[in-house]
Amino acid sequence: MIRSSIAIFKKEVRQELRTKYAMNTLLAFTGASLLLVLFTLSAQLLNPTPKSGLVWIIILFAAMTGMARTFVHETEKKTWDLLQLHADPSDVYTGKLLYNFVFLLVLLILTFFFYLIMMDMHIIHWGYLLAAVVFGAAGLSSVTTMVSAMIAKADRKGAVFSVLCIPLLVPLLLILTQTTKMALIDGDDGSGLNDVAALTGYCGATIAAGVLLFDYIWED
Repeated sequence: MIRSSIAIFKKEVRQELRTKYAMNTLLAFTGASLLLVLFTLSAQLLNPTPKSGLVWIIILFAAMTGMARTFVHETEKKTWDLLQLHADPSDVYTGKLLYNFVFLLVLLILTFFFYLIMMDMHIIHWGYLLAAVVFGAAGLSSVTTMVSAMIAKADRKGAVFSVLCIPLLVPLLLILTQTTKMALIDGDDGSGLNDVAALTGYCGATIAAGVLLFDYIWED
């Protein structure tokens, strides 16, 4: 299982390095959004609290832009049936999930790096920032991977993807905003461990749901 999942992961990496579709799309969207926020909203003059949520709004819509094609390109290139013949569904899901996690983790690190510089913000608690970035990537990747599989054969995939993803991601974004606020503004106010536990539970639940549902989606 592990070997097959890694093979799927490597296939995704090779394909992205060849086309650079998601990479270019997400980096362009994120860069444009950061500049728009900085100059149009005068974000440097905002109170500290909105700043901790603004970065996650940028990341959310960047993820919506690029992650929808996780399974869509398999149907467009007629490789869905080939994967069904030669790969176990759990291996396919795990490989795709791992790729999306790594991809989003890199995106989050770059986004936070430039966001903190542009907003002139400083890190107060490294542990909470690390938790926000890692669990943010895990939560976003688990939901987008699962929903991408669900809409792969649907019409108007982009609209359906956003409609399904955003309600599922709202609880995650609320917790991530609070965790980021503690990392950049408040420090540890005593509720940080509860937020980290909530992030762990959310990621565990969405990953488990994806694994359980994917068998039915894959055979449909």
